[in-house]
Amino acid sequence: MGLFLKKRKEPPAQCCAVIVAAGLDKLMADVGGLPVIVRCIEAFQQAPSIAEIVVVTREDLVPEVARLCQQFQLTKVTKVIRGGKNRTQSARLGTLEAGRNIPLIAIHDGARPFVSIQVIEDAVAQAAQNGAAAPAIPVKDTIKTAQGGIVNQTLNRAELYAVQTPQVFDASLIRAALQKALDDGAELTDDCAAVERLGMKVVLTAGDERNMKLTTPTDLLFAECLLEEAALP
Repeated sequence: MGLFLKKRKEPPAQCCAVIVAAGLDKLMADVGGLPVIVRCIEAFQQAPSIAEIVVVTREDLVPEVARLCQQFQLTKVTKVIRGGKNRTQSARLGTLEAGRNIPLIAIHDGARPFVSIQVIEDAVAQAAQNGAAAPAIPVKDTIKTAQGGIVNQTLNRAELYAVQTPQVFDASLIRAALQKALDDGAELTDDCAAVERLGMKVVLTAGDERNMKLTTPTDLLFAECLLEEAALP
């Protein structure tokens, strides 16, 4: 008689990924044979917790991004939409396109093509428990504040973290928080700041140094080096 093992049930997909790439000049840059945006979407395509993906980009790139999604069979992408005047507005537009039956929304920088599935899953799991979560890595350098080129304070490095994306939230919370920030004219550097303004706590999860943001030509060269290193036996 054979032994039948009960198959482990995977948790249901519970998150919509909003990839914000509206202001990204390097969206179509080739990194290791793939456009930056394709590498970015692929990680979310493979992540078990992600039910759907919404891409927010420049109006002139909407058709091309949609074509790439078809070409590379990125089947979780449900919409490619035009972004807003700034990042907060673009993120807000993306959240409005997420399925209303999906409880969590992850907002990710389109300029971070090397995000890992583990980083995504850890942030989603914590957000499911706490309402808001984001990956982060400890700061290595000493950070000082200054005015007029004169140092006025040295911050405690043990308390400093560089926050990455995806930043994951309860869907209704992040929609309301981003709208409030827009209404107030608040200038935000990330989406966590929107919920922090409402007094909500954000749980930090383990980030990854490879989850870098591509902003300069040097970053693209470094990205190629990362891929070459990963390909070594």
